[in-house]
Amino acid sequence: MFIRLLILFTIVPVTELVILLKVGALIGAASTISLIILTGLAGAYLARTQGLDLAYRIQAELNQGRVPTEELLDGAMILAGGILLLTPGFCTDLFGFSLLVPVTRSFLKQLVRTWMKHHIDQGRLNIRRY
Repeated sequence: MFIRLLILFTIVPVTELVILLKVGALIGAASTISLIILTGLAGAYLARTQGLDLAYRIQAELNQGRVPTEELLDGAMILAGGILLLTPGFCTDLFGFSLLVPVTRSFLKQLVRTWMKHHIDQGRLNIRRY
């Protein structure tokens, strides 16, 4: 796990830096900075609207006496998308937006469900109930 985190915390920033430098050389520093700020603002707005919609859906599920499992997975993905949009860079912004847009989020949610089921079936992921 340590090696994976080490790679994540070194490869991702280096990749983002290289892309930012190349885009900056191509369109200019001011345009690149403006683009980063614009994607951050758009992402914050999208995360806010998706989060509020999600809060209403969770409340509706709870009012009907159901556990909001799908909504909680959506919430985790919206939170992750918002965090990714806070980091400067184009790759993280692209992945963050894909977690915030409902169409791509549903596809990614299916992948997460399949991954979780696979790991649970193999005994590599334990779910504890208290």
